[in-house]
Amino acid sequence: MPTEIAAILAQTHPYDVLPMEVREALVAEVRVTEVAAGTSIYRLGEPLDALYLIIAGRIDITDGSGETLSILGPRNSFGERGLMKDGRGAVNATAAEDSRLLVIPAPVFHRLVKDYPRVLRFFDRTRPASARRQDITTLPLSELMTPKPLTCTPDTPLIEAARAMRGLGVSCIIAAEGDAVRGILTSGDITARAVAEGRPPETPVRDVMTPDPIALPPTALVADVLHKMVERGITHMPVVEGGRLVGILTQTDLTRFQATSSAALIRDIAGAPDSAALARIVGRIPELLVQLVGAQNPHQTVTRLITDIADATTRRLMALAEARLGPPPVPYLWLACGSQGRQEQTGVSDQDNCLILDDAATPEDDAYFAELARIVSDGLNEAGYFYCPGDMMATNPKWRQPLRVWRQYFRGWIATPDPEAQMLASVMFDLRPIGGTESLFAHLQEDTLAAAAKNSIFVAHMVSNSLKHHPPLGLFRGFATVRSGERRNVIDLKHNGVVPVVDLGRIYALTGQLTVANTRARLLGGIDKGSVSASGGRDLLDAYDMIADTRLQHQAAQIKRGEKPDNFMAPGDLSDFERSHLRDAFVVVKTMQNAATSGRGYLS
Repeated sequence: MPTEIAAILAQTHPYDVLPMEVREALVAEVRVTEVAAGTSIYRLGEPLDALYLIIAGRIDITDGSGETLSILGPRNSFGERGLMKDGRGAVNATAAEDSRLLVIPAPVFHRLVKDYPRVLRFFDRTRPASARRQDITTLPLSELMTPKPLTCTPDTPLIEAARAMRGLGVSCIIAAEGDAVRGILTSGDITARAVAEGRPPETPVRDVMTPDPIALPPTALVADVLHKMVERGITHMPVVEGGRLVGILTQTDLTRFQATSSAALIRDIAGAPDSAALARIVGRIPELLVQLVGAQNPHQTVTRLITDIADATTRRLMALAEARLGPPPVPYLWLACGSQGRQEQTGVSDQDNCLILDDAATPEDDAYFAELARIVSDGLNEAGYFYCPGDMMATNPKWRQPLRVWRQYFRGWIATPDPEAQMLASVMFDLRPIGGTESLFAHLQEDTLAAAAKNSIFVAHMVSNSLKHHPPLGLFRGFATVRSGERRNVIDLKHNGVVPVVDLGRIYALTGQLTVANTRARLLGGIDKGSVSASGGRDLLDAYDMIADTRLQHQAAQIKRGEKPDNFMAPGDLSDFERSHLRDAFVVVKTMQNAATSGRGYLS
């Protein structure tokens, strides 16, 4: 038996990374147990005395309502969530067939987590903010470098090299033989060593270049580049890995990286003369997203800053429209819903917006606001915020109405919560003022939340509507991916990952009458107000952070590869460790959906 246990520990992560002597001592502290089919290992809420590792057999993991969340087989662990949280079972664990389990007592588990960071990292489902980097100088070169830099051979005529540099608008070219860097030629070298010395255009690059330039690996820090540049008086740094050229970093790159901030973009947006100029500025958002994700900013910071740019773009288009059309005939308010309303925009966004007009507006006034809506929506589309596929925009007369009509809309949706009303109410509960007379919205929001929270039938329908999007869980410890079509074998991180949490957050905001639209703020507010249990709410918050961060990292990686960002990720792009944690996050979301259905997940 000890030999078998030692072999299991040596072949199972994270125990395989423990020092040999620690694993040998661990053999005497753990035990193997046999459980018959149908045996309950632990129940939801019961004290946990151990972590379990399946040697053989099958264990079913279910939630409080008995719905299956996972079917676990050999080499899978269970019980870690409860042990890491409050020492009680977070789910039910039952043997689906005769099974053999390795039992690691709770004190031993906690000691390993405390003493060995790699064990903690494997089991900890939270993402501590203290681990995040914010300073550009601490980023690795791989986050900032330009991959696949322009190259030529050392024998290339100078005029050909200069023309190639001009054609790409770059300030240097690497002289290489195969993958090996032999030298670097900059525009400064051409000026000082070729033109100033009267060299002929056919001069080979090797006679003018700087030979054997200083290079750094992609794992080096930006601080290393800055120190070398200052110390050696250089402006270009080849990035070499294993003797192979993989990128280039220049002073211009560093300047552009530091200048590409949300504040810099908003400054440029505020002075943009037309929609074409706005489109060029907004086109820099992908670069900003890569920078923010590379600096390991949390998702709520990244999406907030990106949304601020959309808000500023909208307000600038409103100003340009008013300059063309003249002053508005009555006060009005432009509002956003959807991801912009929640301040959760990423690298992929459409537009969802509406107009609330003062009740003094006449039918004749609508011509002005129809044209204003067209100018703003067309400008947003030109900037990359494509038209809403469902036509939920201020260009649609239905979503461009006086305040009294909006009150009627909300009263009708609450009184008669049919499927269309549920959908519309879900979208409109995310409304956030962007520009105009904000007082038009204040009482509408408060009165609507109060009326909706009092209508138990409406709340029940909203809960039902919130369950239409399911986390991508496959029962056998995998992901349920798209099975056919263009998106085959991928998971949708938006509709099956983020949206289920957004829907739950909306329910907590409704029951707690929270006026915030941001999902994370709703989860925190729901915990504070008691709209969701403190334990479940914290789990859901951690799960949401995991899913939303993964989504942004996926988009940033696509942008760096020169691809258009989307929300569709192949599970194979993740490591085993990342897949395990992401799947656990989806299990939490599914558990909270089931709790909302039974009434256990909110008002508790």
